[in-house]
Amino acid sequence: MERFDVAVVGYGPTGATLAHLLGQCGLKVLVLERESAAYHLPRAVHFDAEVMRVLQWIGVAEAIEPLTARHPGMRFVDPSGKLLLDWPRPQDVGPQGWRSNFRFHQPDLERLLRDGMAARPSVTVRSRCDLFLVEDGPEAVTLRYEDMSRGKVERVQATYVVGCDGARSLIRRFIETEMEDYGFHERWLVIDAILKAEKPELGDHSIQYCVPERPATYVRGPGLRRRWEITVRPGEDAAEIARPARVWQLLSPWLSPDEADLERTAVYVFHSLVAQDWRRGRLFLAGDACHQTPPFMGQGMCAGIRDAANLYWKLALACQGKVTGAAAERLLDSYDSERRPNARDYIQTAVRLGGLINTAGTETALRAALPGADGTARMESIAPPLGPGLGIGDKAGRLFGQPRLADGQLMDRVYPHQWVLVADADLASAVPLPKGVALVTADSSADAAAHLARLATRAVLLRPDRHTLGAAETPADLAALLAAALPNPVDPQEPRMVAP
Repeated sequence: MERFDVAVVGYGPTGATLAHLLGQCGLKVLVLERESAAYHLPRAVHFDAEVMRVLQWIGVAEAIEPLTARHPGMRFVDPSGKLLLDWPRPQDVGPQGWRSNFRFHQPDLERLLRDGMAARPSVTVRSRCDLFLVEDGPEAVTLRYEDMSRGKVERVQATYVVGCDGARSLIRRFIETEMEDYGFHERWLVIDAILKAEKPELGDHSIQYCVPERPATYVRGPGLRRRWEITVRPGEDAAEIARPARVWQLLSPWLSPDEADLERTAVYVFHSLVAQDWRRGRLFLAGDACHQTPPFMGQGMCAGIRDAANLYWKLALACQGKVTGAAAERLLDSYDSERRPNARDYIQTAVRLGGLINTAGTETALRAALPGADGTARMESIAPPLGPGLGIGDKAGRLFGQPRLADGQLMDRVYPHQWVLVADADLASAVPLPKGVALVTADSSADAAAHLARLATRAVLLRPDRHTLGAAETPADLAALLAAALPNPVDPQEPRMVAP
């Protein structure tokens, strides 16, 4: 029977990203996908700098960036057009080494992710494979699936299995977890249109129309792509409202049929759910399989990529035997304890913003969405820390920036998948550096000091996923922090494993 280190179920952006990262670590990976090809129509339309940094790790950032559109921010307006809430997005390169936000066409990203998998010899992708049985054993998981291209049932084993198989996840059913419900369940009509010519008056900002009769969202995509999301009222027929004639009636405030072609119309139910358990034994969940969010923050796909970034190096260390026994169990358990609160924070904020839209942006709703706000408010981008897990101290679990080294290269290109100490040179010189931990100081990076100042500390130890294990102000604190570092999922002396 074939044996793999990790089986990834589902080949969307989350599953593909996870397979890339595991493959870079040299793991033997199987990807099982039921469909024969990537979905060809738009779905997710936004990702942020944290996600672009992960795409940088796997070698597709430079290819996707020219295909994206700039995103100046989001505005909430009332029925008269009055601005209620302004959420601007910085346009310059930010701490992660990239712009803060990107608008994109998901099929473009999926094509790049799949094309790039050819460079991962340890990753096997099998499409048109319908998984139907998962048996979690003491040493491995046995998977049974039908290869629908041949009508043949196959059996394989994997040390671990990750369900990246969407909202109707089969792996979640085998884990038998319940979902925490945050109360948002609404039908919205999603309309993707392609303009026949530029229409500048639509604008580049995303607009949330807080109109009591019919709340709506406008989103600019790359090129001539535009999206509207419009509330479906109770009692309205989903099939009827998605018919072209009715769609053009709803779009009439913005667009006429001679100005654009409809690419897709579909009614979706937006949910706010988080799985209570993201792991059981050798089974894990990632992406929509363990969290579903309303779209008002554009964080659905982003959350799945964050799952992959948090999980890949932990699975790699366990599969490679670099962390074993009880320590490996604690490491793997930290995936759930760190990621679940972070995903929940994003979803709860999205639910509050959904409440603002649906109540027509009254001041009461504004204060509920942003406590302390009064009148027109500005919202800053949020980046909640990880939940409790591997961290040490009150500055653990923060996403750290990406310094640029003296030769101009971004830090992660030089030290991929490694632990990195970013520190004042004087403090770093006072403590011996463990094997495998890279060092970045103001002597080797022009902006390392600025990154440290942003966290108000003298030193941070960065995990392979670039979240902080903790911070240090004294040599004693730093020595204790370095003693907690784990091995690297990739040997720095084996660069062939991590070539993008």
